[in-house]
Amino acid sequence: MKRIALFIATNLAIVLVLSIVLSLLGVGRILDETGTGLDMRNLIIFAAVFGFGGSFISLAISKWTAKRLTGAQVITTPRNEAEAWLVETVKNQARVAGIGMPEVAIYDAPDVNAFATGARRDKALVAVSTGLLRAMNRDEAEAVLAHEVSHVANGDMITLALIQGVVNTFVIVASRVVGHLVDRVVFKTEQGHGPGFYITAIVAQVVFGILASTIVFWFSRQREFRADAGGARLASRDKMVAALEKLKRNVDQPHLPDQMAAFGISGGIGQGLKRLFMTHPPLEERIEALKRR
Repeated sequence: MKRIALFIATNLAIVLVLSIVLSLLGVGRILDETGTGLDMRNLIIFAAVFGFGGSFISLAISKWTAKRLTGAQVITTPRNEAEAWLVETVKNQARVAGIGMPEVAIYDAPDVNAFATGARRDKALVAVSTGLLRAMNRDEAEAVLAHEVSHVANGDMITLALIQGVVNTFVIVASRVVGHLVDRVVFKTEQGHGPGFYITAIVAQVVFGILASTIVFWFSRQREFRADAGGARLASRDKMVAALEKLKRNVDQPHLPDQMAAFGISGGIGQGLKRLFMTHPPLEERIEALKRR
């Protein structure tokens, strides 16, 4: 279940590290004002600051992270006709979608994939793999670019960060409440917090983080349907369907790095509980949804 490592894991890790550091520095003591109970008001403020902080740090560095993870090279001056076509196509789609011109990049990978990321709609990044450029014709590639531009126009990265911030806040609050209860009931700590609180809170934060991330994965799957619909409007429904059909034939190829999986156009295959952790709906469902439009 590698997909759990994605963008979600990045900012949950940031939150976890911040929490551990603050606990070691003794900042956590403000959450136990009386020595006998949690100060819920301070706890919620603390959780919101660091929950949303972790999410927005991830969002702020998303373009930088994406470039480093994939080795994407931004096209500043097109070196050939293919690069010129990519830049011109994204430029035209961005104009129609009403967003600023994104950076356009190519990364070297055999899989047929593309992604969009960035903290602002007018300062985004759209990247395609060399595998996609080899496997797809211009109509199919145009539809993929339209799908990614639609992600940017829909503000999906910002919405994802907000949802993740809410999830992070819940996880921090819930984990510390559980840690407090275990510390008082099981370890019988009567004043302050003992090791049981910190150990339990960290374990609970990881467990709750994984469980709560299913909400974020659900949103990720829904945004793919919306981006497909947007891609159909910018390119055409037939081109979008053809692009998804091509992706379906290449679904077994390697995908983006785990941390970037949520941002690509192509996702994995999941059954049963694994489906809850899928960043993308099955391609068959996406194709059928487009054909019903």
